[in-house]
Amino acid sequence: MNERSQTDGRPGAEVTLSSEMKYSGKIITLQVDQVRLPSGATASREIVRHPGAAAVICIVDGKLLTVGQYRKPMDKYQVEIPAGKLDPGEDPAVCAARELKEETGVSASSMRLVDAFYTSPGFADEKLYLYVAEGLEHGASSPDEDEDLHVEALTMEQALSYIEQGLIGDAKTLMAVYLWRLSELTGRIGLRG
Repeated sequence: MNERSQTDGRPGAEVTLSSEMKYSGKIITLQVDQVRLPSGATASREIVRHPGAAAVICIVDGKLLTVGQYRKPMDKYQVEIPAGKLDPGEDPAVCAARELKEETGVSASSMRLVDAFYTSPGFADEKLYLYVAEGLEHGASSPDEDEDLHVEALTMEQALSYIEQGLIGDAKTLMAVYLWRLSELTGRIGLRG
């Protein structure tokens, strides 16, 4: 049985006994930590380190701007909101604006933070910052060399249909569609701003 903190009954923190980097790649680092649990027992934790990412909800003429692409980890085509990995030290709003422009050709005069959340806290530290693009201007896209993207503006009905079909299946895009739907009821997107 885990020891509980004196004040709120939540489990106490795990103490890191050792940490070893097993892999360092272009996008992630894998480390394995040996930890002491609050009970005194020891355990091994495999942790994926990720620099974080930013994603954009962009509504153009009442439609959600998305990009479709083949995703190798899932081995299928997926439709997602524009997003990308943060560069070292990069402001997430700058990343969001860059990815929106690169992937769709749309520029935004401002990015309003909707929320930030951990994508898979059971094994990874990736934090995703979700923005709404405001003050839009259209231009040409310039995706990365290793990206083959299809830009598509979806109505709410199309987005919900894509979810049912499994074409939209990633957490950030599901959250974006649900927040967009909620905005139709409340008049605004998001919890902040």
